[in-house]
Formats: sequence, structure tokens, C-alpha cells
Amino acid sequence: MSSNRASVQKLLNQVKAEGRSTLSPDESRVLCETYGIPVPREGIAHSPAELPHLVDEIGYPLVMKIVSADILHKTEAGGVIVGVKNSGEALEAYQSILRNARAYKADANIDGVLVQQMLTGGHEVIIGALTDPSFGKVVAFGLGGVLVEIFKDVTFRLAPATEQEATAMLDGIGAAEILRGVRGGAAVDRAALARIIVAVSNIVVDFPEIRELDLNPVFAHGAGAVAADVRVMVDFTPPKERYRPSQAEILQAMNRIMQPEAVAVIGASSEDGKIGNSVMKNLINGGYQGQIYPIHPKAAEILGKKAYKSVKEIAGVIDVAVFAIPAPLVAGALRECGEKKIPGAVLIPSGFAETGNVELQEEIVKVGREYNVRLMGPNIYGFYYTPKNLCATFCTPYDVKGHAALSSQSGGVGMAIVGFSRTTKMGVSAIVGLGNKADLDEDDLLTFFEQDPNTHVIAMHVEDLKDGRSFAEVASRVSKKKPVIVLKAGRTAMGARAARSHTAALAGNDRIYDDVLRQCGVVRAMALKDMLELARCLPILPTPKGENVLIITGAGGSGVLLSDACVDNGLKLMAMPPDLDAAFRKFIPPFGAAGNPVDITGGEPPTTYRNTIALGLEDSRIHALVLGYWHTIITPPMVFAKLTADVVEEFRRKAVDKPVVASLVGDVEVEQACDYLFERGIPAFPYSTEQPLLVLGAKYRWARAAGLVAN
Repeated sequence: MSSNRASVQKLLNQVKAEGRSTLSPDESRVLCETYGIPVPREGIAHSPAELPHLVDEIGYPLVMKIVSADILHKTEAGGVIVGVKNSGEALEAYQSILRNARAYKADANIDGVLVQQMLTGGHEVIIGALTDPSFGKVVAFGLGGVLVEIFKDVTFRLAPATEQEATAMLDGIGAAEILRGVRGGAAVDRAALARIIVAVSNIVVDFPEIRELDLNPVFAHGAGAVAADVRVMVDFTPPKERYRPSQAEILQAMNRIMQPEAVAVIGASSEDGKIGNSVMKNLINGGYQGQIYPIHPKAAEILGKKAYKSVKEIAGVIDVAVFAIPAPLVAGALRECGEKKIPGAVLIPSGFAETGNVELQEEIVKVGREYNVRLMGPNIYGFYYTPKNLCATFCTPYDVKGHAALSSQSGGVGMAIVGFSRTTKMGVSAIVGLGNKADLDEDDLLTFFEQDPNTHVIAMHVEDLKDGRSFAEVASRVSKKKPVIVLKAGRTAMGARAARSHTAALAGNDRIYDDVLRQCGVVRAMALKDMLELARCLPILPTPKGENVLIITGAGGSGVLLSDACVDNGLKLMAMPPDLDAAFRKFIPPFGAAGNPVDITGGEPPTTYRNTIALGLEDSRIHALVLGYWHTIITPPMVFAKLTADVVEEFRRKAVDKPVVASLVGDVEVEQACDYLFERGIPAFPYSTEQPLLVLGAKYRWARAAGLVAN
């Protein structure tokens, strides 16, 4: 596609000079033609006298539409008439449209009536773009026409979208099968639609002043696609520049903050119950081996450590300062940290933007930028980094080491992470509070955890992303190496901004989050417990080598529920080959069922479980196993757990390491059996047929996005 950007820029300059916020139909047409977007023949009649020439040039049948920057939803205003077949109908339609427009909005500025070639046949879709407050320019595709805002069948991607991403968008809506052609219907020209999606995304990237762009409807048929209606809205206000250090600068600072050799505690205290006292105790009692410098205006010593009035009195290098002083004192102490060249500040105090004190938060950000001090918080619980035995927090100490790094904006969620990790013996490499995110945010953490050998999986509780595009760029890279899990809070809230276009009206904030996170290869958790379980399970599950999932169950009812959960989590139940079916039947009773699920029935001895699980691991056509156990006296829970672990380990020694998850239903003994299995690398869940498939489905989603298993 060749585009004459200079002509478009000239057009936009004229719109800006005239103080307009929308492009006229003629201007919109020029924009589309410049970027190779097909549009119908059309023209504007400014008076009835201009109609005959226009209709002769365009030809019947016609669509006629009101042209007014004050009337954006034309159909709603009675400003659209379709199927005009002759000159008499054209004149009548012209007059009717003007009457309806004036009745709808008496003070509307009316530029005329658009006379347009009427397109028929095919499917109506919408292609658009908008400016999201977090992610910036985003392109949309979905079902179009007058019902677009009712069905809301739409998907989003970051702009610019590649041709591959554009094609994936066609399959990302509920009506994807309709576009492929069903029940004798013709398939649409997918390549033509993908080209338009790419063109729209390029337009808004090339010209950031284009705030929203709607092509609705686009008539898609088997031999192309044409945009019947184009709406373009502009905003010439310069966007607020977002502060973003380079990846090298971020990593340099984060390494010193997360793995410090020396920590200063500003507001350290000897008095029990004080935050500064709790921070000091956690650092000392947690086993941190670096230097600890308490800072206090009067004390000579705190908890056996020499105290200093200011960080500037300390001769040695300090990597991070933990603040435990009232909010009004933070800026002054932070300036001293800057003069001392301390690269990081952990701001525990509250009383900033979360309470409405935006100016105070802006002040500390300004100081941090002036001295190149990165700020964690404010309004946080601090952070833990277990490889360094570092508890830089006033909350409970934590020392269960592992390979999951977790972060949260909420202190309550942070403590839930601590409790879950301790109870389940998951172990963590880090737990980080981000609070108000005045400076450091999730993409800074991702940059650190990406190269941290102690971290194998990253899970994040997110209330918002202040720079979603930066997060997406980093997450797209990191998720190809390590699973990134995000729990997005506030998913039921619609975007707060006023929506003037169809595309913006469809773009509930969570809908964009969902699609962009998927685009980045991020695994989304829908509940806190899910995020925690995914963080616990994904690192121990092997990466599958293919899509074939097999269920082996001792209870038919569980098999049905497990099958439903497979479908819910995007997993593919393997179609059982006849030879494999016959092989399974050798081990199960005549009244059992092979196929998939394989139902061995509840009264079978341990050997039946062992033989069927071994067959599932042995056959290379099976890529993942789901085990459904039903508590019986014949095969008690711990017997099942031990035989399962034994046979899985036997095959691991043979270099056969497939994902295996288990659902155990029964009396309380199944809880101990699940713990036993989990300790041996087999995610197992009591009383649930949904949780094991949630975990397995998440592993598959990550592996597909990372290119480790074919979609």
C-alpha cells in the first residue's frame, strides 16, 4: 500500500485551523482512498438542485445520509434512507432527511445530504480504531451495522496491527463462523478485511491526532470489502509525555533495589508497634546479610544498629531506602537520598494520591526524577526478595523460598499471597507491593524478573496499567520465556470516558484489557485464588508437545464434568483411535467405557489405575493426561496418589514428561493425597473438577502464545 501522508497531513491541518473535531465525508473519503480502503461512489448535495447531477453520476439504488458534525448517530436521528430508486424518491428522501435532522437537533449545523452508491449483499462488519487511556492506539473488528452496540461482538488489538494479527481478529469474534460461510452462505474475502484492518491501524499510528475512526458498516463479500460509512474524530491536544527510562537503565536500578547490598530504613524505631520498628525487625530477623542503616533524628542506636540522622551521614554506598515516616516528610528525605545517589526508594507511607493529595505525590515524583531515584509506591507494604533473605516490609516475615514472583497494588492481596504461599509451600522468589505506582510499575518488575534466574513464573494483581503500551511491549517479550499471569481487578466496570463513536462505545475498558493481554501472551486469571493456583502450578507442569488431551476417570459423573471443563478452558479432547481404544479395553471391565473419557469405573483395584495411566503416558499420540479419582475403599486416596506418582516418575526417568493433572473427589483423605501428588510435581485438587483444567488450560494458552505448541 502506498500512502501520500503529506496530503492527509494537509487535510488535517485544515481541520485544525477551522477548529473542527470531525472530518467531513469528502475528507474521510480522501483519507480512506489514500490508505487503499475501498469506499462507494458518493457526493454531497447541498441543495435539491444538485441532486440530478449526482444521482446520474452515481447510479441507482442509492443511500442518502445527513451530513452534520452535530449528528453522529445518523440512523437514530432519522438521517438515513436506503433503497432510493429514482429521482422522485431522491428528492423526497432529501427533504425528509432534513426535516428529521432538524426535529432531532434543531440547532445542528447541517452541511448537506450525502448521496451514496447503495451496497447490497455480503455481511456487515465494523472496523475501527480508538485512543485508549492506557494502551494508546487500538484497532477493533466485529459485527457491524445497526445492531453493533447490541451484540457487542468485537475484538481489539494494539495498533499497528500486523497482517497476521488482523487475520486472527477475524477469528476472534463470536460470529467468526458466519464470516467463513455456514449453511450454504458464501465466505467473505478475509484477505480484503485484513488489509482494511491493517490500513486503519496504520492511519491512527501515522496520525496520532485521529482520536477515533469508524468504518461501519463495512460490506464484506466473497470478492472484497467496501466501507459504506466513515466517521473520523480528531483531537489536536498534544498527548501527555510518559516518562520511560531505557530497559538498561530500568534493569540497572531494579537490580540494586531488589538485590541490595545495603538498606537504609528512614524512620527506623525501637518502639514496638511502629512501622519503622517492624521493618527493622524483619530485615534483621529475616536473615538479610547486607548492611542495615537505621535513620532517626535523635536515636544513637536502634535494635543493635548504629543510627544516623540522615542518609548523607553514612560513608558507604546505599542501594535502597525504605521509608517509614509520615507522608509530609517524604519529599525532604527523598531529596537527601538523591543527593546520596541512592537509586531506589520504597515508600511505605500513605496519604498521597489515594487520599486525594495529588500535589504531594507529584512533588515526590518530581524529586525522584530530578535525582534519578526510582520510587516503589507510595502506599505499599514493601517487598520481599527471598534469595537475599530480604523482608523490606512491615508485614509478617516470610522465608519459604521458591520460583514464583508475585506483585499486587493492594496490601490485602499481598498478604493473601503470603498466606497462600506459606500454606501451600509454593515458595516465592519475590512479593512486591506497588500501591499508587507513582513511578515503578509492572513493566519495571517484568524487566527485572525476566533476567532473574530465581524467578520461573510471574503473577501480578493489577488494578490499572498507567502505561499499558509499555507493559504490553515488555510482557510480549517476557511471556515467551516465562509465564506471565495477570489478575485484572475492576473487570466489570466500563470505561469512564464518554464514547462518541461506535468503536469507543464497544470498548469497555476490560474488553480491551482482555484482548491486549491475550495478544501479549499473558495468561489472565479471573479470580485471586486462580492467580495463586496458576502461579503455584504452571512452573511444575511440563510444556505439552501437542493438543491431544485424554481423561482417565473412575467415575462417569466426574468424567462429564472434566470434559466440560476441558471445553471451557480451550482444550481439545483427543478423538480415540481404534487401536488405542482396544488397548485401553484390555485393562477396564466390560461395563467400563473406553473412548475419551476412559471410564474405568469406581470399583477397580490399584492395578487398573496404574495400567491405564501407564498406557496414557506411553502412547505418543496423547499429549496431556487428566485423572479423575473417586474415593473407594478398594483404591484408597493415598494408594491412588502413590501409584500415580510412581508411574509418572517411572516415565520421567524414560524422558517421557507429559502434563498430568488430577481431580480427587471423596472424603477428607483426598486432601492429603493431593498434597502428596503436588509435592511430586503433579497438580492435584480435592473436591474440584474445574481447577485442574483451569491450570492445564492456562499452561496450554501460555505455550501456544510462546510458540512452544502449535495452535
